[in-house]
Amino acid sequence: MERVKVVVELGNDSKYSAYMDCYGYDFGLAGFGSTAKEAIADFYESYREEREMCAKEGKPAPELEFDVRYDIASFLSYYSGILSKPVAEKITGINQKQLWHYMSRIRKPKPETLRKIQASIHSFADNLRQIRLVD
Repeated sequence: MERVKVVVELGNDSKYSAYMDCYGYDFGLAGFGSTAKEAIADFYESYREEREMCAKEGKPAPELEFDVRYDIASFLSYYSGILSKPVAEKITGINQKQLWHYMSRIRKPKPETLRKIQASIHSFADNLRQIRLVD
């Protein structure tokens, strides 16, 4: 099964898109929605439809596995209901105002800042994974 990168982006119209970020196929897949979750679900629906169409035409349908990635604006916007600005600041070490600028696309973070944000989020998730509750 081939692994394909899927990019989720927040557009200037405040709508989300999810699309295949690869070439080498005679088709492309995309999904759209008012939320990242809707765009991803629509993307998977387009994959299902592509596979059905291949089956009807007697063509082999590639078995794909998707690696979903977010641009910084879509990530911050999508998770803003879970990670408030103060929490996001505490986790990432990035000032709330700067995070808002990234989410609003007023500013674009440098690659090293993106790596810092990603590493911080992964570290936080790893810490959560280690929590064990007792009864």
